[in-house]
This record gives sequence, C-alpha cells and structure tokens, in this order.
Amino acid sequence: MSDTFITVVAIVLAAGLIFVVPLMTMADRFDTTSQAEVEAIVSNFVDEIRSTGKITQEKYDKFLESLTALGYTFDVSMEAKILDENPGKKTSQTSKDKIGENVYYSEYTSQIEQELEKNGVKKLKTGDMVLVTVKNKNLTLAQQMKQFMYKIVGNDNASVVATKAGMVQ
Repeated sequence: MSDTFITVVAIVLAAGLIFVVPLMTMADRFDTTSQAEVEAIVSNFVDEIRSTGKITQEKYDKFLESLTALGYTFDVSMEAKILDENPGKKTSQTSKDKIGENVYYSEYTSQIEQELEKNGVKKLKTGDMVLVTVKNKNLTLAQQMKQFMYKIVGNDNASVVATKAGMVQ
C-alpha cells in the first residue's frame, strides 16, 4: 500500500514539474516581452511629443490602441510640466542678467484629455516637460500562477510598468 502511495505522489510531482514549470517560464517570458514592448511604445510616444512640441488627439488614440493591442488593460497617467516664465519678479543682485525665475506648473491626464477633446491638440513650448507612466491593471498569467504557487510565502505584485519623461526641444 505504501509503495502505491509513493508511486502516485511521484507521478503527481513529475507531472507538475513537466507541465507547470515550463508554463510558468513561458508566462514569465511573455511578461518580459510585453514589458519591452510597452517601454518601446511609451518611449516612442514621449519622443514624438518632445520633437513636435504637441500632443494631438490622433497620436494619443494611436498610443492607446498600441497599448490595448497587447491584450492587457492599462492605466495611463500623463503629466505636462508647463514652463511659466515670470519676468516681473526681481531676483538678487548676484545675477544681474536674470530678470525673474522660471516656475513650472503641472497639468495632469484628465486636464490634458479635456483639452484634446476640446481643441484636438495640446501645444507645448520649448522647456516644457512631459512624463508618461503606463501600468497594467489586470493580473498577467505569470502573476496569477505565482500568486497561486506562493500563497504561503506571499503575493508577487510585479506588473508591466513603463515610465518615460522628456523635455520639449
């Protein structure tokens, strides 16, 4: 009886190693590939904004389409730091050539999207900065498998995330 039980346990363990480990490895590779693709999409979007100095509704929609084509649901957050030159404010006498200070104010995703819907374009000027962060909202297959396998140890909260920032030229 004990030999039969050990044989059954050995078969179950072998089946687990034969099927589960390669599946987890492939899921991790898919996440790594998705991470690289998301980073490339975000980088191209920010570089295009930096070089042209504007965000158009068409570019933004194309950006969102490229992200959803990967099969995940993404949370996109954008921040535009707008350079607000304030030449009326006096500075100390140590810098006589500078009349005032440069101050940045921020516009966030909802404000940018409202302007895109209203005008179709968000114009930026030289010196403005753009920050785009993309994070997946749903769990990937690798995350689900890790959470199932490592319930005792804890949850793995890794996800597909990409961040890119740049200054408009």
